Amino acid sequence: MDQRERLRQLRDEIAEVDRTILDLLRRRMDLAAEVGRAKAAIAAPIVVRDVEDAVYSRARQHAADCGVSEEVMEAIFSAIVRGSVERQHRVGVELRARRGGRVLILGGAGGMGRWFSNFLALSGHAVAAVDPVFSPSRPTADRFARLDDVAELDSFDSILVAVPLRSTPEVLAEVVARTPRGMVVEIASIKDHLEEVLERARAAGVTVSSLHPMFGPSKSPYSPLTFVLACRDEVSSERQRIERFLRHPYTNLVTVPFSHHDRLMGWLLGLAHLTGMAFGLAIRRSGLDPAELLACASTTFSRQAATALSVLSEDPDLYLDIQRLNPHREEVYAAARQALDTLARIVGEEDRAAFREVLASARAALTPSPAD
Repeated sequence: MDQRERLRQLRDEIAEVDRTILDLLRRRMDLAAEVGRAKAAIAAPIVVRDVEDAVYSRARQHAADCGVSEEVMEAIFSAIVRGSVERQHRVGVELRARRGGRVLILGGAGGMGRWFSNFLALSGHAVAAVDPVFSPSRPTADRFARLDDVAELDSFDSILVAVPLRSTPEVLAEVVARTPRGMVVEIASIKDHLEEVLERARAAGVTVSSLHPMFGPSKSPYSPLTFVLACRDEVSSERQRIERFLRHPYTNLVTVPFSHHDRLMGWLLGLAHLTGMAFGLAIRRSGLDPAELLACASTTFSRQAATALSVLSEDPDLYLDIQRLNPHREEVYAAARQALDTLARIVGEEDRAAFREVLASARAALTPSPAD
């Protein structure tokens, strides 16, 4: 048998092994679904780190027998675990979805509008949407080009405002002017510029919840979802209200005072975006060829570049408004300038003790204290 024939035979054998692996993966995912049903029945968490660590430990122990590194074996099983977690999420959402209410989404054709349409439908709600891209000449029972085309606003239990950040005050004011009976939910990334219309809503007796999804429209609804709820009223009642609306078993709902929200986002969003943009702009000033940078890249550079590219690929108007509309941006900018100046001075002076000290303090700022 010549080598070409031998190669073809080996590839056929590999394909047969792949089919066996796929059958085993299918069986593993079926078992994961059963685990998901059991967890849903007792309200147990999907992700259990000790169990995952045991899976990875078993995988690493067999790496040498398979002729691969422990890192490769762990990466293979990490993908399998991610698939199992998603399968458990799917089962849990399906089991816990109950018949919800009617929800109207303003900005329903936008990225987050589409995400919420899918998410809320999965959670048992009946969803309708308003967006200028829908045909004004042919409104349907669940698609409207303008809010004015929605004759019976009180037929909706909730109204979600998912329009561009700079447009949110105007659209929210339009909703409040009609004094709907249902809860209004706004999802703006910055809240300060909504203060006036939110006060108007309170005076008119309109219930508004200020929610902030901490992810973008590419996020899978079958994964852990973190929302920040900026509370202006009594926390437990606001939380209870929004939990009924979300109807999702795996949301991580964090409550913060409304007055604290934008300062928090100045660091979580403003600084994170700023460093990504500054990284790209600084590299641009180097004049180096991107191909050369990527060919020679260290692990740290590759991670930083990937994060920067994800920021630089987002909607420029949105990211400008996240910077511009945050009343705490100058505090963030001043801290960033001071940090750079401090590092530049310490490096220039070759002050090793000070360098160790600032790195230790920076690590401490990013490391939660152990639970008591």
